[in-house]
Amino acid sequence: MPKAEGLFLPFEDHSHIRPDLLETLPYEGEEQTIHLNYPEFSAVCPFSGLPDVASVYVSYVPKDKIVELKSLKYYYMSFRNVGIYQEDMTNRIYKDLTSLLDPQSLYIETIYNVRGGIETTCEIGQKIKEEK
Repeated sequence: MPKAEGLFLPFEDHSHIRPDLLETLPYEGEEQTIHLNYPEFSAVCPFSGLPDVASVYVSYVPKDKIVELKSLKYYYMSFRNVGIYQEDMTNRIYKDLTSLLDPQSLYIETIYNVRGGIETTCEIGQKIKEEK
């Protein structure tokens, strides 16, 4: 893997991501869409070693369980020192939440702070219309 010039800051590998921190609560209500926004997400760019900061948007329609929010925040925080590309991070959250919840539908969108003059947005899953 190529390395950027300059100072190299160490980071952790993907094994430090903690899906085991995620917990669920039972859900027996009517069908509804749940929208979650976490604007404080950070991980490490494995090319530069510099922090990547993003907002993570999750929309899902539960079957019989919902994610417990404190556990979701701890899960997000487990990425903080992990070297992971933006696209891989979006895919990883999608896979972990799909495995945890087995929802009727799930959509993940990550919007990264501008770096090098480029804003990156990654999306995976079927976008769920937000009613207002």
